[in-house]
Amino acid sequence: MVFNQKPEQKLEFIKQLQEQGKNVIMIGDGLNDAGALAQSNVGIAISENVNFFSPACDGIMDASQFSKLGYYLKYSKNAMRIIYMSFGLSLLYNLVGLSFAISGNLSPLVAAIIMPLSSITVVSFVTLMSNYYAKKQK
Repeated sequence: MVFNQKPEQKLEFIKQLQEQGKNVIMIGDGLNDAGALAQSNVGIAISENVNFFSPACDGIMDASQFSKLGYYLKYSKNAMRIIYMSFGLSLLYNLVGLSFAISGNLSPLVAAIIMPLSSITVVSFVTLMSNYYAKKQK
């Protein structure tokens, strides 16, 4: 954590960290942070009124919610985990279906019925896992 820096110093510090191969999250509270927010791997702007603030960043957080930053970061990691799991589930579902189709054991009518079910399965899985991680994290 680095405080009381000029905009140019913030930007240079972030570039130095990235040159070392590090991922950088920048949290700023004003337009003077726009360059550093844009340069960082993840930029989060803190604002009293999120409707009137749109700097070059990945997210805007209401200042009253700043204390929940750790919760949001953990939730985003869980969200990425869910995305990877749902991708794996979809890949598995399609590989099994493809193997049946190639072997001639799957009629076109059955394939037409099963295909939308794969989408429903993935959406249901994502919903259930999101609810699970949300309850687990509280």
